[in-house]
Amino acid sequence: MAAPPTRPALRRRYDAKREGVVEAAARLFAERGYHATTMQDLTAATGLTAGGLYHYIGSKEQLLIAICDALMEPLLARAAALGLDALDAEAALRALVRTWVEHVAAHREHMVVFVQERHVIEREPQWRHIVASRKRFERLLERTLARVEEEEAATFADRRLTTFALLGMVNHLPQWYRPRGRLTPAQIADGFCDMLLGRRA
Repeated sequence: MAAPPTRPALRRRYDAKREGVVEAAARLFAERGYHATTMQDLTAATGLTAGGLYHYIGSKEQLLIAICDALMEPLLARAAALGLDALDAEAALRALVRTWVEHVAAHREHMVVFVQERHVIEREPQWRHIVASRKRFERLLERTLARVEEEEAATFADRRLTTFALLGMVNHLPQWYRPRGRLTPAQIADGFCDMLLGRRA
């Protein structure tokens, strides 16, 4: 993979093209599977030559890592921008879960690929930073749940189990969510929070 250009205008174009390649690959990997998708499939989907793909991504494995990165790093950035500490505990939880659900709903193919194909790169050194990013988000979620217990007089039988339950609900979202379905991502997120908090509709 070639080094990205340093001039701002060229770097913006490079990043936009690279993002398009990652999006196309996520769709293909989600539909066909990582191993069944060929370089010819990727060139057809992106309109690039094999050399062009290498310029933006490098190997097929690096492309898989880029798909996983597109899930976690932007989510962490969006979460950091929420200003959770300035919100009351329940509002912070709802804001975090809404942002999370909206991000997963917008990256359904990426999530499917992450769940189905993570075993391909779990033993690679590059996987460590993906795991570290996931752990950072899990810690943020646990801290927010702890605030809910402390400030809202809510009690979770087991906070770690509650964290895993919420992770499972959101991670499974791409299996059934449809953009034109009955519920919006924000409504789904609020429904998840209502279940955790024992709220009734």
